[in-house]
Amino acid sequence: MPTQRLQFTEWLPDQPSMSGALIDAKNIFPLSLGYAPFPSAEEYSGAASENLNNIFVGKFGADVQVFGGGATKLFNMNNTTLAMVDVSKVGGYTGNTAWKFKQFGQTVLAANNSEKIQAWTIGSSSAFVDVAAAAPVAKYITVVRDFVVAGYINSGTDANKVQWSDINDETNWTSGSTSQSDYQIIPDGGNITGLSGGEFGLVFLESAIVRMSYIGSPLFFQFDTISRGLGCLDGNSIGTYGATTFFLADDGFYKCDGTNVVGIGTDKIDRWFFDDCSLTDLNSMTTAIDPVKNLVIWNYLAVDGQRHMLTYNWQINKWTRVETDATVIGTIATTGTTLEGLESVYGYTNIDTMPASLDSRLFIGGKFLFAGAKNTKIISFTGSNYNSEIITTDVEAGYSSMVQLVRPTVDNGSATIKVASRKELSDNVAFSTSATASAEGRVPLRSSGRYHRFSIVPTGNWTNAVGVDVDIVPTGNR
Repeated sequence: MPTQRLQFTEWLPDQPSMSGALIDAKNIFPLSLGYAPFPSAEEYSGAASENLNNIFVGKFGADVQVFGGGATKLFNMNNTTLAMVDVSKVGGYTGNTAWKFKQFGQTVLAANNSEKIQAWTIGSSSAFVDVAAAAPVAKYITVVRDFVVAGYINSGTDANKVQWSDINDETNWTSGSTSQSDYQIIPDGGNITGLSGGEFGLVFLESAIVRMSYIGSPLFFQFDTISRGLGCLDGNSIGTYGATTFFLADDGFYKCDGTNVVGIGTDKIDRWFFDDCSLTDLNSMTTAIDPVKNLVIWNYLAVDGQRHMLTYNWQINKWTRVETDATVIGTIATTGTTLEGLESVYGYTNIDTMPASLDSRLFIGGKFLFAGAKNTKIISFTGSNYNSEIITTDVEAGYSSMVQLVRPTVDNGSATIKVASRKELSDNVAFSTSATASAEGRVPLRSSGRYHRFSIVPTGNWTNAVGVDVDIVPTGNR
């Protein structure tokens, strides 16, 4: 009896169904061989007094502080009670642009396109304040070497202006002979749509990317255009890990190392994304790095009205998708706790109701982990596995054939299987009812056609789904 091994290859929804790529890879994340389950979101903090539009963690020495931003307030999570405490400056804030956070030394900085850059000193502050009277109102903020850099200044009045602080001094924004603070107007490329920092800076515009490099007095920074015609569609799509920045352009997803701009979604997921994303709500996108899983993740509102996430593993260049109820994603760290302190500090009296296992980074303390927010609460992606599904490519074994048996390869688990068979590629795809694997891992099926695709739903406490073995026999024609 002929047996075909269907390896779980890349998910490439922009490719034809017969390409050999997966048709769907839902609620999983990619591994070099196979896929692993994506953990669900669990509530972590108490409720803020308004919905959160971004989260951030600041660390200095032993101090770890988690922040959240809303439309009119800034919040700091109490590390003991997990309450979201209003730490806004006197009078609060206005505007509806999501907060952008950055840490500079011991100071956490925040910008929202309507207020002067806000500052919080880790370990001593009890409320945010204007970082300086001369500080700009900025939509975007980053750190390049020893400078705080802001872009899209004065609520868009100077939409193509980049401004930076004095060297090693986030409180000095006044240009002059005694300061390295200054600004640059970028005349072509349109409005600034985002910034990324590090040893060099990247200024993303609507139709250009400009690298800013420190060169010292008298100009301080040199600006070189490394991309013309290709820019960033929305600054909320920007995520940086190491020297690489990931972002969304008009035609899809890219990465940039400061010199080269390379498409990472071309003929893979770009067309699928633009069909799935509600482009009128693109400003609600958030982007985060999961340093444990080597993922950059984009959270966005889809055309079906639900929040979806795209995950990209930059080491193996593989994508997946996740359905979620998280409205925001980001990175947090915690101060940790002991086993004896779990009840007194975190309020968990039943191990089954805890948001993560005892060996999770959530309880170790000081370790960065991928997290997010759902409306007013910070969440952690440390829960049980989401309901995952993998759909294979269409396979054929002659003009007419019958599927008789499927054997899934799922580490530490099993699977339920459905099959969709059809005579022509133009026929509708209709899956059979689910069949559960036996104790021996066998799923008996009978389905005739020319083209067959399989839906695999891993079950149990599974860790890696690799593929399926399929028994297909040719049948006669009438």
